[in-house]
Amino acid sequence: MSRARTRLVTAVLASALALSALPAASAYASPAAAASASPSGRYLQQAETIRQIPLQGAVNVRDLGGYRTWTGGRVRLGLVYRSDTLSKLTQGDLTTVSGLGLKRVVDFRIPMELQYDGADRLPAGVTATSRPVSDLGLYATLVGAISSGDPATQEQMLGGGRAEAYMRDIYRTFVTGPANRAQFAATLREIADGGQDPLLFHCTSGKDRTGWMSYVLLRALAVPEDTATSDYLASNTFRAAYDAQVRAALKQSGRMQNPDLLIPLQEVRQDYLDAATAQLTADYGDFYGYLTDGLGLDLRTLAKLQSRMVR
Repeated sequence: MSRARTRLVTAVLASALALSALPAASAYASPAAAASASPSGRYLQQAETIRQIPLQGAVNVRDLGGYRTWTGGRVRLGLVYRSDTLSKLTQGDLTTVSGLGLKRVVDFRIPMELQYDGADRLPAGVTATSRPVSDLGLYATLVGAISSGDPATQEQMLGGGRAEAYMRDIYRTFVTGPANRAQFAATLREIADGGQDPLLFHCTSGKDRTGWMSYVLLRALAVPEDTATSDYLASNTFRAAYDAQVRAALKQSGRMQNPDLLIPLQEVRQDYLDAATAQLTADYGDFYGYLTDGLGLDLRTLAKLQSRMVR
């Protein structure tokens, strides 16, 4: 590790240690299972509570707070949320979302997704920012495959491991795409500069672009890699019933003879995340290289991120 990067990591972790003594922010959910200290002083990570916010019009809405950092701090509750699209929120959902005190929503969807799914339904006073992250044409491919209604075409487009390969390619572009990196970096800067104004970011399913953004944020806050990975993989739990209903409806309507072709696109998988982290290592050496060289975040921004988000 270079001397400059060593200084950066040391400073950020020192900041995290200092901030672990600050008073707790108010929380609306039950506390996470705590990490216990070993005799050596290191933290043994136990199962963490994932704080889902139940809504009718969105299934993957969560508070990213509550996770323990490996330095002994805890990510503050009520400041950053992740979700799937908010375009189908009910009036009751709007009341629930209003209670979160959101001030800003960042939308990673591309224009075609907005065209098909619609703009977010948000409570009054919430500022929406469009910050599209490329899906390498996945949404258009998916629409084309389903609308064809032809089993052979759908198999040719999505079968034989092609869907999985497509997903791995998308994840690699989270790291390699300059425009994508710029959007993720802008979101991290906005979180760092946000004061006490809660922010939510999302894409369509809240699992890939949103999943990567959440993983990067948690890792930047010194949340253990296993915990950040568990948060990423949890989308499968929250989305399973809804995604199964989608497949069943497609089969019943006759538009897909084998809707299970969609499963690799509906799920998050360890190997998708591994494709991005392997690309990160190849391009930037390590995670902090990605933060500093890839995303262009300086020490001041990383320290502000810690100061705001970790107690």
